[in-house]
Amino acid sequence: MAEEQRGARRDDAKAGGTSRRGALKAVVAGAGAVASLGVAASAAHADGRGSGAPTFVLVHGSGSNSFYWQPLLRELGLRGHRAIAVDLPGHGLGAYVPESYQSPQDLERLRTEPSPISEVTLGDFADHVIGVVRQARRNGPVVLVGGSLGGVTLNAVANRVPELLAHLVYASAFCPTKHPSVLRLMTTPEAATSYMTRLPAVHTPPELGISRVNWRSGDPAFLAVVKEAIAADRSDAEVRALMNILEPDESAAVGASEDARGLPATWGRVPRTFVRYTQDRTIPPALQDLMIREADEAAPDNRFRVRSLGAPHAGPRDVGLLAHELELVARLCR
Repeated sequence: MAEEQRGARRDDAKAGGTSRRGALKAVVAGAGAVASLGVAASAAHADGRGSGAPTFVLVHGSGSNSFYWQPLLRELGLRGHRAIAVDLPGHGLGAYVPESYQSPQDLERLRTEPSPISEVTLGDFADHVIGVVRQARRNGPVVLVGGSLGGVTLNAVANRVPELLAHLVYASAFCPTKHPSVLRLMTTPEAATSYMTRLPAVHTPPELGISRVNWRSGDPAFLAVVKEAIAADRSDAEVRALMNILEPDESAAVGASEDARGLPATWGRVPRTFVRYTQDRTIPPALQDLMIREADEAAPDNRFRVRSLGAPHAGPRDVGLLAHELELVARLCR
């Protein structure tokens, strides 16, 4: 299996407050407990690479949720695959939407309104996804897929339970190994052209511990920057629809201060694929390639299998292209 993956490595597919903290921790713990009901998986499948078709577990990025993956979930389902998209703690139906974000918006209050997501950590993300992976593992191999900031959750999960994972797929996602965090990666020369720093964020006080974006802004200049950053190949109407599934708040610590490096002794054992998005203006191809090189240096005996798709940060317009790449990964896991 390792030889087959190494042989396929560069086969590019060139295609187009305290009480609030306590309450939140209880929610996170409860979600993890529910998701961990499958902890008693049979020993025969404990290495994460058993026989049978894999289950794809999809992890969203910053300010996003499971709905982002719905087109891919539909495509995979129609192709006969098992797949589940998670809502990370503080996201999806568990998200906190500031009152000042509602219409009519109070833009001054939006700068200072606290959010409980400030208390959520990368460890919370990992706990939740590990619970889901344990359940899915009862059915066979698990392929963990992440997009954008979701890549740091892949690292955290693989650092802790590599034996439960058959493959990691980074879909133009952050994969720190040499640099400890996303913030540090964004200071490299390879990130100089990123539109991430051009995205007009809400200037919240640092002590709030959140990154906040007003996706409901009606400013045409804001729409133009968002379009260039994440979906330059879409129409304005499509970009507005995409913006309306995004969430305003993200924990600042997850991308800025927490160590998100994949560890060679654990994460480095799991076979992995990087799907490069060649039109990505948020994580530019040069930065994607830097992360691939540094990951290969960290785990030279288990190098990235690399594929390329002509897609912006939001992913390919034809979701079948990404589904095809996941099908190729599935064949490696049988």
